[in-house]
Amino acid sequence: MEELQRNPMEFHDGTFREMQSPDSEANEMVGSTIPKRAFGRFLRGLREQAGATLLMASLQLDTSKQTVLRLEDGQPTKLSTPQLKSLLDLYNVSPSVRKEALELWQEVRRQDQAAKLQGTYKGWWQAYADQFAPHFNHYMRLEERANHLSTHQLALVHGLLQTPQYRRAIIEVTEPGVSEVDMHRRLELAARRQQRLTDNDFHLDVLLSEAVLRHQIRDSRIMAGQLRHLAEVSIQNNVSLRIVPFSADMNLGVAFQSFTLLEFPHLAINLVEPPVIYVEGTEGALYLEQTNAIVRFRTAIQGIQQVALNESDSRNLVSKIAKEYEA
Repeated sequence: MEELQRNPMEFHDGTFREMQSPDSEANEMVGSTIPKRAFGRFLRGLREQAGATLLMASLQLDTSKQTVLRLEDGQPTKLSTPQLKSLLDLYNVSPSVRKEALELWQEVRRQDQAAKLQGTYKGWWQAYADQFAPHFNHYMRLEERANHLSTHQLALVHGLLQTPQYRRAIIEVTEPGVSEVDMHRRLELAARRQQRLTDNDFHLDVLLSEAVLRHQIRDSRIMAGQLRHLAEVSIQNNVSLRIVPFSADMNLGVAFQSFTLLEFPHLAINLVEPPVIYVEGTEGALYLEQTNAIVRFRTAIQGIQQVALNESDSRNLVSKIAKEYEA
């Protein structure tokens, strides 16, 4: 499902994988981390296997189709255990699948309760909710859950790699009237996001057009600092930075606009949190989850990698251009 969401420019920085048929090994799954998003797609898989429509499911729950969509998309939705049992009746699942679904549901509820007690239920970024569009909450949940990001950027450095000075310059250009208090909060939010890079289990693969390095944001000092930061961060084992030079041969991948592929850790047997492609523009953002979309963007990544400089040469080019800005 594709969703067009409004997204302000200052945040330049949703493939449904076919569900395997659930089996009776549910007891091995309980206790693992089961995000609502993955459980929602688990339910979608059961509905589609049963040949039930959204309307049929909504009538069974005595609610709207939009509510069922929110449930299957893993968004906050009020669902009781009796309602879930009623859905499973509609889907005519086997006893083993019914047992599995109910055990997974109890695990989701336990995790929700634990998160509420720890004060992390809404996500740390909610403290900055007044500084971003409502849909960005969805992206932050994805980014927080992801263990691997692959991003292709044509004009700006990805948000996880921006320096405070570079970030400030972008905000000043796109929102010249922002107050200093709001500016501070946005820079604080960016810094909190970048803490993911200290997690060795989180991997970031960055493909940058040389235009990103040449496109001067405000003054040369800001660019020099940003590029030095890129060179330093790229040394980390969990960060890969590769530059697509102006001299690169044209291919389908290079023709793609900026995008980010978010991938997630394996959850449990039969339950997979599908990858998401995030495509951002000046007027909105797309979350793509269809299998064919994911395959298309993975192919694009492979094409871009074929013409990009290797990591060492990329670091050398970034450092060379940084020195040009410092001259």
